Amino acid sequence: MSDVGTGTGTGKVVVNRAMSLDGFIAGPGHSMDWIADYLTPDAIPEVMAATGAMLVGRGTYEVAKRMPAQDTAYDGGTQFVLTHRPPDEPDPAVTFLTCGLEEAVATARGAADGKNLEILGADVAAQCLRRGLVDEILVYVLPVLLGDGVRFSPPSLDRIDLEPFSNTQLGAVTMLRFRVRK
Repeated sequence: MSDVGTGTGTGKVVVNRAMSLDGFIAGPGHSMDWIADYLTPDAIPEVMAATGAMLVGRGTYEVAKRMPAQDTAYDGGTQFVLTHRPPDEPDPAVTFLTCGLEEAVATARGAADGKNLEILGADVAAQCLRRGLVDEILVYVLPVLLGDGVRFSPPSLDRIDLEPFSNTQLGAVTMLRFRVRK
């Protein structure tokens, strides 16, 4: 897949989401265990190779900590968690940032070393989209209806025009890629 990027040059800021067919990125109670039923890291090696760092919201970080360990970890590079309150016990695998959003994106992009910065977490992604900090959106549409949970975007997000540039079928998963029109 040539449009994923090779890590050379300036990386992009990419919102990366797995989504149920009915538009949820997390199920009731913020559950995300259903994602592993359809999407494993070994199914998307090009995306992992193009990613140099991840910026995650605190809520997503906490949900991921509660999930059972998977056989193959997703290696998205250096992990940053944007939060108002760092945890009492540090996590050596994560850098907690308490700065503003633009500074957090700049810090994580610097750590990505020319590769893509992946944005995870509903709130952080919406904030980045509102401020025009996102270059692309990558969505894995999974063949499941959840009925309730965390929506792809909050109702408060204004219209954002996208340009589709790739769609790929990965078994039961449909991967959609969009450029954010600026």
